[in-house]
Amino acid sequence: MYVYDQFDHALVRERNAEFSDQVARRLSGELSEDQFKPLRLMNGLYLQLHAYMLRIAIPYGVLSSVQMRKFAHIARTYDRDFGHFTTRQNLQFNWIKLADTPKILEELAEVEMHAMQTSGNCIRNTTTDQFSGAAKDELDDPRPWAELIRQWSTIHPEFTFLPRKFKIAITGATKDRAAIRVHDIGLHLTPKGFEVYVGGGMGRTPHLGHLIKSGVPGEKLLSYLEACLRVYNRYGRRDNIYKARIKILVSALGPDEYARQVEEEWNTLDQAAIDAPYYEIDRIRSFFPDPAFADKAFDQAALDRAKAADPAFARWVRNNTHPHKRDDHVSVTISTKPVGLPPGDASSAQMDVMADVADSFAYSELRVAHDQNIILPHVAKADLYDLYQQLDRVNLSTANAKKISDIIACPGLDYCTLANARSIPLSQEISKRFADADLTDEIGELEIKISGCINACGHHHVGHIGILGVDKQGIEFYQILLGGRADEKAALGVITGKGLPAEAVPAAIERVVRLYLQLRTSPAERFIDVVERLGRETFAEALHEPA
Repeated sequence: MYVYDQFDHALVRERNAEFSDQVARRLSGELSEDQFKPLRLMNGLYLQLHAYMLRIAIPYGVLSSVQMRKFAHIARTYDRDFGHFTTRQNLQFNWIKLADTPKILEELAEVEMHAMQTSGNCIRNTTTDQFSGAAKDELDDPRPWAELIRQWSTIHPEFTFLPRKFKIAITGATKDRAAIRVHDIGLHLTPKGFEVYVGGGMGRTPHLGHLIKSGVPGEKLLSYLEACLRVYNRYGRRDNIYKARIKILVSALGPDEYARQVEEEWNTLDQAAIDAPYYEIDRIRSFFPDPAFADKAFDQAALDRAKAADPAFARWVRNNTHPHKRDDHVSVTISTKPVGLPPGDASSAQMDVMADVADSFAYSELRVAHDQNIILPHVAKADLYDLYQQLDRVNLSTANAKKISDIIACPGLDYCTLANARSIPLSQEISKRFADADLTDEIGELEIKISGCINACGHHHVGHIGILGVDKQGIEFYQILLGGRADEKAALGVITGKGLPAEAVPAAIERVVRLYLQLRTSPAERFIDVVERLGRETFAEALHEPA
């Protein structure tokens, strides 16, 4: 993983000293909350319903065991003993005291972490495939390019005050696990260069990104991105927060005209002054080598015996391991979605165990996935049963990756000042409804995503089943969307029928799922496949019939 150089250390140290002074001035009353707000947002500090929330940057989701242990320490010392992993591969602490934030940032700097650009109208954390550098279907590793974008975009003088927040995602595999088409800019790394998608996004007016250029060479990537951002910065709406995202500009101009203007802007730039020289790209790439893989003797028969003796372990191997580029390794998903608990949360004790197993079994590396789970990217198959047993002791062995209880949910009205409805209790009730592991396996791959308001932090637009919380005269209702997906066949879900009260949603979801099981042609036909084959309206009656 990337290691800070002298410039990174100096930048973080100077920013922390500056913010420490700003916090002291706010606490003394010298700064009002209105004056302090833009300063705290530049440092990832939000004021939510009950307390301050600090969002910590985890660049492209890559973590060391040392950094995970620091999170555990912060959770114990400064929060309520847990943290929340987000869909942008970051971490949030929801119960932070303002006076503690300078010390927290100092402690984060000790392990080469910070909270810059996790909020505000700037380029946010660039996200990528959680299996980068390990996946069997990967064409090239996107992490060095994500790091290059991080270095280019951090406190970029032109792009610190954009019309609205800006999100970039990269994938380098045949399967899109980074949801690139619902980002402001999505990048697909191919053998012929980058495919550039622009104008995606969710929220009030969801759009899928448009392919505006193919074959952008890596050595020209930064100048092309700069041209994309400059056109947006020049013409993006600043008079209306609801029309400020780049998706609105691309829609208004048309993707062809936007692409023409980007090309024109690109040709006016001093590209050589913007693009990283080959030796800098090579330097960054050198920080992402393969680990020193251990050649452990692997006995397939022994693994088969362990699975036969322990059906829960067999289910975990089947559901929570992912093919690795080495046949004797796999990538492992540690689910943060035990049945009945808030999605994405982890206690300090669980964080410590995740750090421990990373050291013991995964070359001290972890990843945060955009579905809020934690990944061990490189695990020897010979170690799987020992790893499973250690995770099982702290409730981290739930075998539900990509299954119906592996729900993405935003914090919702339990924490967020913008929310209209609760997301966490609903996700808990749905997971309880499908607590039976055999039923979960029978259902197969089915992605539920829940947002507590139209801002779509829970990605409801691209859930196979999406759930949006709305407020109707002070009562929480939920609209159900069907048919969304965020992969290489990206599609936006469509609202199906009228909204439902919270207590009616789990039963409605169960009726839809039971109908799917009746209609599929084989166990290999997933829920999303049946919806696309038969249409969303096939499920409308089941969704809204009386319980």
